Amino acid sequence: MPMLRIRWRLFNLLALLMLALSGHAAAAPARTVFQARCEDTLDKTISILTAQQNGYSVNTQLSYRSLTAMGGRGASNQFVLGLTKAESLIQLNPVKLRILPDPLSGYECIAPQLSFSISFKPFLIYVGSEFAPGSCAYKEILAHEFRHMQAYLDHLPKTDQVVRDALAKRFAGKPFYAPQGTAVSALNHEVSASWIPFIRNELAKAEAAQRVIDAPEEYRRISNACDGEIQRILQQGRRPR
Repeated sequence: MPMLRIRWRLFNLLALLMLALSGHAAAAPARTVFQARCEDTLDKTISILTAQQNGYSVNTQLSYRSLTAMGGRGASNQFVLGLTKAESLIQLNPVKLRILPDPLSGYECIAPQLSFSISFKPFLIYVGSEFAPGSCAYKEILAHEFRHMQAYLDHLPKTDQVVRDALAKRFAGKPFYAPQGTAVSALNHEVSASWIPFIRNELAKAEAAQRVIDAPEEYRRISNACDGEIQRILQQGRRPR
């Protein structure tokens, strides 16, 4: 059973939200002097996205009843025998940008260069303490949790591509324009209000695969695996003490 937490970090940087003059630029028959200076002087707009994962650890300290409570299972006949905790980090790395002002128009141009990193902290995989490491039951439960971990990892490159394409479409390799003095706050707002939630939502789509892994038939298969070993342990746990 999976548990996903998403955190993000935002560093100081420069950027631009508004494309106030882009519509006029498209309609103009030729570049203005200011547009020519921006396009010919500034570096190209660049968006970089890197994704990585950092391994896992296995914890066998908690009972399956504790894992059931941690996993939020409500039905009295359902138990969580293993649990995978995933925590992703979304980080906007420091970038070096140059802004060109135009005193005549009161605008400035900028080439946003965003560098995002998406990573998973080491996965924490729990297996109920009742299942001895190396036993058939332990191996079955651990294999199930590995499927959860792999589903998160398989989704990472998908998120990478979706976000990469969206960034390329948004910034298109050209400078953008805004009223002078607004670039810093504009980019910070766009990143925190739009890009971080967008990346977070793309990462959360991994939960669809997690639900498939936790299908009822999979729970039945595991509970009846290992010649009834898991069922016997669960039955022992139900006996009055």
